[in-house]
Amino acid sequence: MPASPDEAKLETFPNCRPGRRFWIHLDCPEFSSLCPVTGQPDTAHLVIRYVPGERCVETKSLKFYMASYRNLPAFNEEIVNRILDDLVAALDPVELHVSGKFGARGGIQLTCEASHPEA
Repeated sequence: MPASPDEAKLETFPNCRPGRRFWIHLDCPEFSSLCPVTGQPDTAHLVIRYVPGERCVETKSLKFYMASYRNLPAFNEEIVNRILDDLVAALDPVELHVSGKFGARGGIQLTCEASHPEA
């Protein structure tokens, strides 16, 4: 298990239908990280949707990549944008959207979304 996202490797495989536009949805309901201010655990339901280009992400490597955030202190907005950047770098997708619905803290629930290409 990688200790951080920097150590994690997102593996890919060739898109079986590179000429067809289709969406892949990846649902990650048990994401966790650490609050950079308090050190307490943060939880989120992350959803990744993308239209692949030539490559698709291998889901076991994505599972290990997501788990590598477990002990990482990071703001929720940084996490969503980092996941987007890392997946874009690994896949070069036609489109990619990451949404993170983080658990409520102090009565405030935060949702952050980031997309490629930017709208």
